[in-house]
Amino acid sequence: MPIGQKRKQLGQILIEEGLISDKELEEGLSHQAQNGGALGRVLVDLGVVTDNDILLAIAKQAGMDIIDLEHLEIPQEVVEMISPSVAQVYRIIPVNFEDGVLTVAMADPLNVNAIDDLRFMLNCDVSGAVSNEQAVTESIEKYYGSETESIADLVKDIDEDDLLEIRDDDDIPDISKLEEMASSAPVVKLVNLVLFTAIRDQASDIHFEPFEDEFRIRYRIDGSLLEMQPPPRQLALAIISRVKVMSNLDIAERRVPQDGRIPLSIGGNTVELRVSTLPTMFGESVVMRVLDRSVVSLDLDRLGLREDESSAIKELVDKPNGIVLVTGPTGSGKTTTLYSALNYINEVGMKIITTEDPVEYDLDGIIQVPIKEDIGVTYAACLRSILRQDPDKILVGEIRDLETAQIAVEASLTGHLVLSTLHTNDAPGTVTRLIEIGVEAFLLSATIEAIVAQRLVRVICTKCKDEYEPGEESLLELNLTPAEVQGKNFYYGKGCDNCNSTGYRGRTAIYEIMRVNSRLRESIIARKSTDVLRGEAQASGMRTLRDAGMLKVFDGLTTIEEVVKQTLTFE
Repeated sequence: MPIGQKRKQLGQILIEEGLISDKELEEGLSHQAQNGGALGRVLVDLGVVTDNDILLAIAKQAGMDIIDLEHLEIPQEVVEMISPSVAQVYRIIPVNFEDGVLTVAMADPLNVNAIDDLRFMLNCDVSGAVSNEQAVTESIEKYYGSETESIADLVKDIDEDDLLEIRDDDDIPDISKLEEMASSAPVVKLVNLVLFTAIRDQASDIHFEPFEDEFRIRYRIDGSLLEMQPPPRQLALAIISRVKVMSNLDIAERRVPQDGRIPLSIGGNTVELRVSTLPTMFGESVVMRVLDRSVVSLDLDRLGLREDESSAIKELVDKPNGIVLVTGPTGSGKTTTLYSALNYINEVGMKIITTEDPVEYDLDGIIQVPIKEDIGVTYAACLRSILRQDPDKILVGEIRDLETAQIAVEASLTGHLVLSTLHTNDAPGTVTRLIEIGVEAFLLSATIEAIVAQRLVRVICTKCKDEYEPGEESLLELNLTPAEVQGKNFYYGKGCDNCNSTGYRGRTAIYEIMRVNSRLRESIIARKSTDVLRGEAQASGMRTLRDAGMLKVFDGLTTIEEVVKQTLTFE
């Protein structure tokens, strides 16, 4: 982070506070000069100071007071100036109100947007102070507990006479009225509440959907959509306009789709929302994809891989050349698997370059290139340039066409390991798909090292998990007989508050790993059918998606119904 020239240098403040010595500062500056990066992060990485030390030093540098919340009793009237959802979203606690100025203690002194938002919402001056994150969290729990607001509570504060209702595409919106409506304090609070609730519940997507007589808000959690309490229909335009303002989209343009992004800090986590708008008959439909690094574990050992599967993938990504493909439908966890594989091999002696559409998570030490097809930055164009950057391993976000596939083959033949994804139903079907788009069978045979198909299945909620005896009909769906499951235990979730009454909480992956051996290479050259390839792969030890799912059932992690749902059409 650049340090303002008129302020004390961060290193000087750390020395004055007795947190580092002159020698440690020199070592940090030397390391920074060689490797770049912010001085604070360098000192943390060297183990000289903690993240909390750096935050406090930055606060002092910015002229903010440091507050000890542990020994402070906050008046109730001051606490009530900030609603529970606002305190939770911005990770702040109000501590004092004097002479028209509200002082709030912040867990993150760098979150300057929080101060601006609070000034607007509260219509008073707001001053920031800093306290450590744990103290702020404990104070929020102490003064607000589990208290929260509902959409109904916030809707009461909205004057419906101030709302602008537009349903017809021919209506020309009043821009100043739209901006005023989108920036009204109750609407800002309502959208913040929706975002906080979704991110707290680890939703992957948030849907705002206008219909003729209703406005629905739904979250996708663990792959399934759940509806929250719907706000009144007349709030649709205000809420969607607020989202568009946050994502820097044109709020007056309602006739064409738009895409944007919202970087924000919620609950102490840095989250990015990818926003997509779509014009419909009754207004704009908006979907936000939630990219929250805190709930994604980019660790091969935490993906749900069995020991033999983990060993196989580690062995594959350690290969010096060849192609490894991960297949499955959208939302099946392909990107997470590939990122985890890259993290496993990421070291100083390895040059790794990725090209993605879009880049979902920043990976330290890995060069990531975003695709921008509108200006000619396609997968094929990027891949050609990447080959001139002396990489060891390459990740191509997706093989979409023959040109990209051919360059990937060329890259693997010239001594690079290429990782990529493809949308196919299972591992054996991927070979047929590549041949269909025009890749020569002999080149495919020479370069493909393995194909990994995967799905995500929901995990039974541990809070309401209960044992049961499956009926014969359920077993037949997995081609099992009562005799074959003798001594096996089966579980399901009864439904509770922890899992939103679904019986499931979280997801795990099931894998089908097809290692390409000499026999399969001969079959690929001979252009044998998918069924033949599947049979040969199974004979060589490949565990199908259905078999992998059954093992998760026997482990007590998921249910028969979930495995059937995810694998029924692929067997």
